[in-house]
Amino acid sequence: MTNYTGADLRRNMKEQALLEEAMALADWDQLTGMPVAAGDFRSELNSYLSSQFFETATGKEAQALVEYFKQHRDELSADEQKLFYRYVTDYDQIAKIPADEYAAFNKLSSKGQDTWMQAREADDYQVFAPVLKELIETKKRFITYWRTDEATPYDVLLNQFEPGLTVAKLDQVFDTVKAGIIDLQKNIAENGHPAATDFLKRDIPIDLQRKYVWEAVQRLGYDPDKGRLDDTIHPFMQDMNRNDARITTRWNPNDFQMAVLGVYHEAGHGLFAQNVDPKWDYTPFNKEISMSIHESQSLFNEIMIGGSKAFWQHEYALMQQTFEGRLDDIDFDDFYRGWMQTQPSLIRIEADPVTYPLHIIIRYEIEKAIFNDDFDVDQLEALWNQKYEDYLGLKPEHAVDGILQDIHWSSGDFGYFPSYALGHLYAAQFLHAMNQDFDVDAALAAGNIKPLFDWRKEHIWQYGASQTPGEVLEAATGEPLNPQYWLDLQNQRYREIYQINN
Repeated sequence: MTNYTGADLRRNMKEQALLEEAMALADWDQLTGMPVAAGDFRSELNSYLSSQFFETATGKEAQALVEYFKQHRDELSADEQKLFYRYVTDYDQIAKIPADEYAAFNKLSSKGQDTWMQAREADDYQVFAPVLKELIETKKRFITYWRTDEATPYDVLLNQFEPGLTVAKLDQVFDTVKAGIIDLQKNIAENGHPAATDFLKRDIPIDLQRKYVWEAVQRLGYDPDKGRLDDTIHPFMQDMNRNDARITTRWNPNDFQMAVLGVYHEAGHGLFAQNVDPKWDYTPFNKEISMSIHESQSLFNEIMIGGSKAFWQHEYALMQQTFEGRLDDIDFDDFYRGWMQTQPSLIRIEADPVTYPLHIIIRYEIEKAIFNDDFDVDQLEALWNQKYEDYLGLKPEHAVDGILQDIHWSSGDFGYFPSYALGHLYAAQFLHAMNQDFDVDAALAAGNIKPLFDWRKEHIWQYGASQTPGEVLEAATGEPLNPQYWLDLQNQRYREIYQINN
């Protein structure tokens, strides 16, 4: 048997990481600037790169490394032992899939993204449905390779994005959140005093929106030398490495709030990616970060900061100045109350903090129906529309405002959506803990982001994926997940915003 060292393990990880960077770059290009006619060639490239990744991650060397270090783990440093545990977990997940099926899935997911964009252009779900059906059937087959206990099929997918998460646990959390949202909405409807929001639809030229938000996210700590801002259909952050964390958004000259909060959100992801400890470069701990923890950081930017009255007491004047007088007639109190109004909407990424979790609960229940109940893919649009009517009182008239609004299913990312809601809950719990260390509102009102930046780097960012979500949360806040912090924050903010005195 060949004697291996920790350097050999890291070298194999680096090869995987470099291939992942190449695939990420191809994906970013496909969604931002690739010519429409290039789809078939890009699918071939993605298939080739994924095959190379599969061989590196599961081939003879990977097998030998797993076998050797299972018997000689004590030869690894403490950090390398943690890396090896993750290496074996990733190896087992990938190695259980036949190589030809793995390559075919990656090719299919590339085709899925192109078909999803075509379906959006046609505003026709049935254009996308056949490819979606293939993606679902492929994932169902993969689940049979991965499933090792009595977990439901959907539990297997949840666990890949949030280790240890189950339907049973998530149902309990979502029931608590849903009940709290219903109570708050009832209080607002019966006792609240809405503010004017028409100024949010004013014509703000896109070049001014871009100028403001690019400068704003730098004030929040996003490093422009390690990132860039591009246009896309569906906003996302693509991190190649900690020195290349790119963000994207979409624009509407008559809805500047959409781009502002969208870029705040993606820059929050970017802040995390740019500040992982360099010792985790080219390892799974730099890339494979739990989505709920990642989402907590994007939502900390978007909701905890972007929804803070103290933050806007300093930031609003800068926005007014950049928008060249277009908001000068709106005083601060009217701006903030209008900025924070809550009302049901069809589009998830444009939803306000109160209604946003309902969008996630809808997707969660649909994905459970797909994988645990074998729901007919052809009927998914009808199910989607019915749930929007039941939960939000709205029914999509167009597929682009309904089932085609999100890109995730087009690449086979099932089990991902709950991370968004968990991110909301984690972010509120982090904010509560942060306030025990210093006065967050006082720092924000003074335009001093540094203590918020330093706290997140110390307690969250530096660790990357080297700790589980539960470990990060408990170490930073002193307790496991508690959704009450999120509910209390929303009640506190919206009682003030809607001038509710009871």
